[in-house]
Order: sequence, then structure tokens, then C-alpha cells
Amino acid sequence: MPMTPFDRQLGLRLLGLHQLVYERTGGLVGHRLGRLRTLLLRTRGRKSGELRTAALLYLEDGEDRVVVGSKGGSDQPPAWLLNLETDPEVEVQVGTRRYPARARVATAAERLRLWPRFTRFWPDYERYQAQTSREIPLVVLTPFGV
Repeated sequence: MPMTPFDRQLGLRLLGLHQLVYERTGGLVGHRLGRLRTLLLRTRGRKSGELRTAALLYLEDGEDRVVVGSKGGSDQPPAWLLNLETDPEVEVQVGTRRYPARARVATAAERLRLWPRFTRFWPDYERYQAQTSREIPLVVLTPFGV
């Protein structure tokens, strides 16, 4: 069943509250949501140049963290994904730990390997993919300088 505008608004409000708590506590609260783990991704706005933060579910893949550019199955990509096209150098916060990383869209082979892992712990990603004509990208965040 596709997300309704109400579902999307409710989800955005809950995510906003979660992100606020994560940021205000310096990561002491917010990293774990039950069995799910979230990180804060800080990108530079492609138009404003200002820092933008998004709270995202993630998987570990070796030293890398991997996130999904779903925007709840919207036909439009999330703003943070567009920001990465302009500046792929980001800051990642996992719990209380912050570090610089370089972001890139996963290759087709990586996506094929990682997508099932995401859908196992968050089955809605399959629904999101079915709702949109764009292929929902996975983004690999590789730490550097740490």
C-alpha cells in the first residue's frame, strides 16, 4: 500500500523529533531505535552552502556505513542526496562519535549485495522502491582522516 500524504507528514514529524533528540544529546540518545540503528549525516547545502543534517538508518559494511536515498518512496530524491552531488565530503555521527567521510552512490554490484540486507531489517524499503520509477540508491560513506 503506497504512503499517503498523512503517512509521509507523520513520518517526517517523528523523524524530525528523533533527529532533534539525537542532536541535542550529542548522540547519547537516538543512535538506537529498538533493533534499528541510525546515524546523523551532515552535508553542505548545494545552494545555501549551509550544513544540513539528516537522521538515517544505516548498515555497516566493513569500515563503511551505507544509507538509503529513499525519501519514503518519493519520485524526488532526498535533498541530502542532491547535496552529495555537489560536495561528497560529509560528516557522519554514529552515537557520540563524529568523523569525516566521503560519500558515493553504491555500484550496481554493491547494491545487489546490500539491498537485501536493508530490506530484511526495514521491509518498507521494498514498498518504497515499488512506489517510484527511480532506482532508490544506496550511498556508501567511507571514513577518511580518522
